[in-house]
Amino acid sequence: MSSTPSTHPTPVVPRRPDGPLRVVVAPDSFKGSLSAADVAHAVAAGVRSVVPDAQVVELPMADGGEGTLDALLAVWGVPAREVETVDAIGRPRTARYGVSRDGRLGVVELAEASGLPQVSDVALQPLHAHTRGTGAAAAAVLDAGVDEVVVCLGGSASTDGGAGILTGLGARLLDEQGEQVPDGGEGLARVARLDLAGLHPRAREVRWRLAVDVTNPLHGERGAAHVFGPQKGAQEADVAFLDAALRRWAGVLVEEAGFDVSELAGAGAAGGVPAAMVGVLGAELEPGARLVAEAIGLPQEISRADLVITGEGSFDSQSVNGKVADAMGALAAEAPHRPPVVVLAGRVLLPAHQARDAGIAAAFSIAPGPIELDELLDRTASRLTDLAATVTSLHVASRR
Repeated sequence: MSSTPSTHPTPVVPRRPDGPLRVVVAPDSFKGSLSAADVAHAVAAGVRSVVPDAQVVELPMADGGEGTLDALLAVWGVPAREVETVDAIGRPRTARYGVSRDGRLGVVELAEASGLPQVSDVALQPLHAHTRGTGAAAAAVLDAGVDEVVVCLGGSASTDGGAGILTGLGARLLDEQGEQVPDGGEGLARVARLDLAGLHPRAREVRWRLAVDVTNPLHGERGAAHVFGPQKGAQEADVAFLDAALRRWAGVLVEEAGFDVSELAGAGAAGGVPAAMVGVLGAELEPGARLVAEAIGLPQEISRADLVITGEGSFDSQSVNGKVADAMGALAAEAPHRPPVVVLAGRVLLPAHQARDAGIAAAFSIAPGPIELDELLDRTASRLTDLAATVTSLHVASRR
């Protein structure tokens, strides 16, 4: 960390006829620098340096992809649980999952067992990679007795239409001869029937919610294989093979679901995982950031807030397209008194008028001026604290 001293505005005492200043701090992580929880701590310190008796609610956020499990565990104040499972190519792996303090809500992050980082040490296997390890983690969550399971999609290494999750939960995919097909997209090309006799007994009793931030269909030019397959190692011929396999899988799921999942917006997320989970388990697809916000009680906290501070590494056009800042703006707009939302970011690339259109009052970069990236990364926490103090001072002055 830099030895540069941190300076804050002199603490002030605002006129607060309605009680202490109430600030909700709900940032995403600054990837490569700070976790969402660390960002929240740094921002909260800046708020309290200006208004020592402020009621600051720290709620680390995520957009439903990688990092969501850690954000939820931080808010719940519970440790991760672990299960022995397999990675996307069948090698033994220990995966984490979470259960809320009251035991009602479980969370599974697909990247924990079936993510690209876990198989980055070998050549990618686009036809064989699968999500069976995530299914085993989901089974552990069901065994914990939860009523609801949130599955965070992101970082997937496979294009298996979610078939692996079903097999991890005890289902079997059979070919025309009644033999079980292999894992991965290769097996989907041969599947003829789905056998659910061994499905986990609680799999259809709980509510499944999938954090999804794309609208791609299962197959076709905008489908899972064509759009996301290449980043998982699929060459042109592989893409065509996988797309045809997903189309075949959709046909099998019609018999189980009673409707064609091919028409479902978002079914192509994470290699087509929603197709199987909606078709067989009745899962609900929801924007990831909004789902996480509801899971941690953020709408209720924002409805009582005077100021909302969020943050992320880069505030750009993607930020107002279903990401954390977008969710903060929408939730504040729904609150009775519409508290202002301020974004603190490593860099701010979104024009002010576009930010306002998304319900963001202002966005500030933590960069103090020309600075080397490594130095800025080292100073992220202190800069967040300084900037949060400045924002709080401005807000207090506006309330006088």
